[in-house]
Amino acid sequence: MSTIHTVGIDIGSGAVKAVVFRHDADKHQWLCKRVERIRRRDPMELAKQCYDEVMAESKLSPEDIAYTATTGEGENVTFATGHFYSMTTHARGGVYLVPEARAVVDIGALNGRAIYVDERGKVLSYKMTSQCASGSGQFLENIARYLGVAVEEIGTLSKTSEHPEKVSSICAVLAETDVINMVSRGIVTADILKGIHLSMASRLAKLLKVTGITQGTVLLTGGLGLDVGLLAALQEELVNEKITGLTARNHPDSIFAGAIGAALWGAFRHGKLQELQQRVAA
Repeated sequence: MSTIHTVGIDIGSGAVKAVVFRHDADKHQWLCKRVERIRRRDPMELAKQCYDEVMAESKLSPEDIAYTATTGEGENVTFATGHFYSMTTHARGGVYLVPEARAVVDIGALNGRAIYVDERGKVLSYKMTSQCASGSGQFLENIARYLGVAVEEIGTLSKTSEHPEKVSSICAVLAETDVINMVSRGIVTADILKGIHLSMASRLAKLLKVTGITQGTVLLTGGLGLDVGLLAALQEELVNEKITGLTARNHPDSIFAGAIGAALWGAFRHGKLQELQQRVAA
């Protein structure tokens, strides 16, 4: 395969991410990236904005792009070449970021899922939470807003907790009621946040257990991939679930895993289409 370029666009419930890659045989070079929080804006317009910005930064034109791949909620992006299921893109993108990862825990705005993968990023098995669960990014953001805490401070503050107060409800609405009751009882903010993290992590650890993975590195991706409080809580819960062979970690670019995977799968599909065309021509 000659040198080609692909674009990956991941439209999530909370943000739009875009990346550009250069591919030369088995070498994949990440050229640039962009993320925009949706905040009640039109995701399709943001997708085009992110696309234009990464194209400008990489000094490429649409004619230079062999494949523009979308994932997440990006099926209706009009300028895309094709679309990939987000579980497969997070799996592939996760292994690109951390080659030793054998599981990816994708925690988005509305749900979370555990994905067991092999060294190529192929999905072996998976399990996900329901959309109404309190183990989601949107739930955590709502609680932070109620507590008067900036989203960026949640993880650090959670790690200072000495007496975490676990949230028992799986339903997000009932869990928010639990938190209101905790505040009225005088439970300190750090203990509430750590309790929420432990509740979320407990569900994620159980999801990992169901996938069948017992050892290796687990990478956190998605909007909560960089939440250090959730990462610490997940490591605790892995011990509680007796899956001590797993080590949870994140990556500075965890939020881009889906977009990265889309760009890489786009290059793969482009190569297969080229091979098919050559066989037909012969």
